[in-house]
Amino acid sequence: MLIGIDASRAVATHRTGTENYALHLIRELLGVGGEHRFRLYFRQAPPAGLFPAGAEERVIPFPRLWTHVALSREMLAHPPDLLFVPSHVLPLARPRRSVVTVHDLGYHYHPEAHTAWQNVYLRWSTRHNARSATRVLADSEATRRDLVHYYHTPPDRIAVVYPGRDETLAPVSDPALLAGVRARYGLEDPYLLYVGTLQPRKNLVRLVQAFSRLPALLAGQEQPPHLPGLVLAGMKGWLHDEIVSQVRALGLEGQVLLPGYVPDDDLPALLSGALAFVFPYLYEGFGLPVLEAMACGTPVICSNTSSLPEVAGDAALLVDPHDVESLARAMLRLLMDGHLRSELAARGLEQARRFSWRRCARETLAVLEEAAGTG
Repeated sequence: MLIGIDASRAVATHRTGTENYALHLIRELLGVGGEHRFRLYFRQAPPAGLFPAGAEERVIPFPRLWTHVALSREMLAHPPDLLFVPSHVLPLARPRRSVVTVHDLGYHYHPEAHTAWQNVYLRWSTRHNARSATRVLADSEATRRDLVHYYHTPPDRIAVVYPGRDETLAPVSDPALLAGVRARYGLEDPYLLYVGTLQPRKNLVRLVQAFSRLPALLAGQEQPPHLPGLVLAGMKGWLHDEIVSQVRALGLEGQVLLPGYVPDDDLPALLSGALAFVFPYLYEGFGLPVLEAMACGTPVICSNTSSLPEVAGDAALLVDPHDVESLARAMLRLLMDGHLRSELAARGLEQARRFSWRRCARETLAVLEEAAGTG
């Protein structure tokens, strides 16, 4: 079978969740699908060595509407047996058999986090995916339920396949490496850490508000530890100024640090050096950063909403992301309880081992093969 894959998102310069999903899953699919042929479609040429040798690569330069014009045209001229779109939307023209991954439907829960145009496009593209694909992959049971609820997708057309996590991530204990990353980003030890796009819909304003309550909470303890800093690492997103404004309004400049995007090479040491990783999202389709932190042996605090309980299991402190006081007290609890930090770190390492890209690729390939035999 010739499997076509839209690999355009995998070559992003600064990859975040869905781009990393595409990159890692495609790499593993090429490894486990040896009995099939693969054709990868790109908008721009990928860096040499990004994917294993063996797959055919089609670079289709096009300025705008690449998916619906350029990729559609390619589908009409040279259709594969099946098209898989891991991180975007199905083209308007496509083979009879197709599979698409829907990562989340957060815009239904928080439309205020998007522009009017983004809300229109996200609803249209997800509806198009849900109705047009032979099979739909969902990152979590939470996303599967949302697809059924909002788009009436038949449950038997949706397969839940959990993403993996970067298996090169592991705890860093070398003091020189840890100190090097702190120096590179101007951090002091200890620190609490968030990694992800900086935008209000990630609930970072409440995180800053919760952090501002720590001094008062620590003052009530008999032997309070040193107040940590809060590091919000990631690219600036839409309306990120609201987060900066909250930091300034609370007088937290110097205590809340925004080092910007952190490349993959520095991430293990940054995570390993953190006292705890805090992920207060209001809604999340999967929550890969939670697994990445766990894989580095970092205790995790995360929301008790959407997919995050599925991902975290019993290896994190789960909190109501709308409750600032609850979030503040969870951070206080980890600051005060070294035994709990050690216990969560150990559980987290075990939880992270359950999620691998090889497993994700094998389960995805099974869905692709099933889809190719239907329709």
